[in-house]
Amino acid sequence: MSLSLPSGTGDGARAVLGALGELRSVLTDVVLPLDVESAPEARRERKEVLDQLDDYVIPRYEQIEAPLLAVVGGSTGAGKSTLVNALLREQVTMASAIRPTTRRPLLVHHPDDEAWFTDDRILPGLSRVHVAPGAPPTPAGVGVQRELELRASPRIPQGLALLDAPDIDSVVSENRELAGQLLAAADLWVFVTTAARYGDAVPWALLTEAADRRIVIAVVLDRVPAGVSAEVRQDLAGRLEDEGLGRAPLFVIGETALDGAGLLPAEDVAALQSWLQGIAADAGTRASVARQTLGGAVDAALARASIVADGARAQIGAQVTLAGQVDTAYAQAHQRIMDATEDGALLRGEVLARWQEFVGTGDFFRSVEAQVGRLRDRIGGFLKGRPAPTEQVEAAIETGMQTLLVAEAERAAADVDHAWRLEPGARAVLAEATRALTPETALIEQASRQVRGWQGDLLSMIREEGADKRFTARMLSFGVNGLAIALMVVIFASTAGLTGAEIAIAGGTAVVAQKLLEAVFGDDAVRKMARAARQDLHRRAGVYLAEQAGAYRGALAALEIDADAPDRIAGAVTAVRAARRAEAGL
Repeated sequence: MSLSLPSGTGDGARAVLGALGELRSVLTDVVLPLDVESAPEARRERKEVLDQLDDYVIPRYEQIEAPLLAVVGGSTGAGKSTLVNALLREQVTMASAIRPTTRRPLLVHHPDDEAWFTDDRILPGLSRVHVAPGAPPTPAGVGVQRELELRASPRIPQGLALLDAPDIDSVVSENRELAGQLLAAADLWVFVTTAARYGDAVPWALLTEAADRRIVIAVVLDRVPAGVSAEVRQDLAGRLEDEGLGRAPLFVIGETALDGAGLLPAEDVAALQSWLQGIAADAGTRASVARQTLGGAVDAALARASIVADGARAQIGAQVTLAGQVDTAYAQAHQRIMDATEDGALLRGEVLARWQEFVGTGDFFRSVEAQVGRLRDRIGGFLKGRPAPTEQVEAAIETGMQTLLVAEAERAAADVDHAWRLEPGARAVLAEATRALTPETALIEQASRQVRGWQGDLLSMIREEGADKRFTARMLSFGVNGLAIALMVVIFASTAGLTGAEIAIAGGTAVVAQKLLEAVFGDDAVRKMARAARQDLHRRAGVYLAEQAGAYRGALAALEIDADAPDRIAGAVTAVRAARRAEAGL
């Protein structure tokens, strides 16, 4: 909405309006997507403070001299529409015994005040529907709730408008919400209740809010049976005093028949009519009423903004918790992968069998443990022979690594799923993340790509390390692929994860591969290559898992939760308070 100000607006008011506009902008940008415990209240408060800034606070600050808006509100069946008709001494709004009475709200203004209400200066979210003066009341059910019916009447004093609002306790939630919005946009309330309903909880909740916000309010006790007027009036007056509304004028209307025009007797509403006319007649009184209600409205908006800040802080905390659970699950998966590649687990089964076939025979490995002293001679003789094809060993290693990567990625996803299901408010974001998870076929292909890339890096490392001509003959006798396989075996061959016969076999495997590489490259070079190969494997496993964790991290990022939102709200609230103090000369 525009913050264009009349030329006569003072610097103090301009500063306050600028600060209010910034607060509005900050609150508009706040998102509260996670259904944590504080979210419903924070969302409700955010909506209400934005509505009040747009519907009342900013428009009133822009034009303090605008006519006062008196909203006639109250409980179902309290007689609000009948009261409005009686005050104007004409039928402008349709009273109905059917509940709920669903119709658009009606605003009645003096003809000379029409320009104040035809634009979106107040209640910009409601479209305007003009009704000709003297036209019959709009029937119930005509129009929609997001419309505001405007009717000019010379019977209402200039400088004042009456708005007939929906029931505050309507069974229709949209009616209740609109009633609350209209009351929040009012300069003063004419609050209508009855002798039978004045003790209800809903009216008192609103009256308490009015007291907290310092709203100028008149209370109408309607339909009071004969003979109990003094008793009921005294009881209600005591309750108003207890709630801090002891200065609110209290008007009592007895239970009486309507006259021939369908109106309450003029004398029954004369006192209230006189009170309203007295406020409207004096520009100073109108401004005083507007400033009192406006000050309370700003204070209430700032208090609600602080609740929104708390809600935003809870959103950030929840998002950090969810992100931490993703980090933990995939970090643990990464650690399990690296543990499995150094505890001998990958030398079980198919990989170990293919390595045996590649080197020579099973008998050779079964004799390793008893013949460690003869190992170097064995290696020398082996290097003079022609190695078996390497493809089967490489394929077995690739399959084993691929299976490991896929299994740990799926386990990490299951861990995140379990953790997020236990977190309040995470179900919706979990559903989004689950839809974005990599399908199993792609999961396998991505794992294979990383393993093949790692194996290719090992081949390049072997070639670079053997570029010296002194190593060429030895390398050719075994082959670059064979040496790369031996390096993989050295990396995998810790026996921590093996038992029984597997230890003897894997242990012998490690010794053979280690001595083989040392014979070709030397001790230092083998250690350097093993370290580099393990670092590359660590990096590639991390890249692979990060791709899978991206579904969860992406779902969290899509929430667009601003980590700076609480500080931005607090800063905007502080700026409004400082501007108001400066305006008041404090």
